[in-house]
Amino acid sequence: MQGNFSSVIQSEIPVLVDFHAEWCGPCKVQSPILVELAREFSGKIKVIKIDVDKNQGIAGRFQVRSVPTLALFKNGQLLWRQSGLMNKNQLLDILKSYI
Repeated sequence: MQGNFSSVIQSEIPVLVDFHAEWCGPCKVQSPILVELAREFSGKIKVIKIDVDKNQGIAGRFQVRSVPTLALFKNGQLLWRQSGLMNKNQLLDILKSYI
């Protein structure tokens, strides 16, 4: 995934990355919120999931120490990042400022 991930975050469309783990309870709560946002912002934002256990190199590169961690990239640049569960309204406020 490492090479593919680098090309995905180079997008001109903002890419919201969900760094998560299968065993993480808050990650399971975050997931349906991100699915909703991906539908609502189709064509304006991409949402991808990175399992930190299966992609330790990527998680290490971005110093992901807790899950869920959300990160927003555009043209390969990190625009925003936050760890912890976020509700839909919080995410909407953040995403709207980058779209």
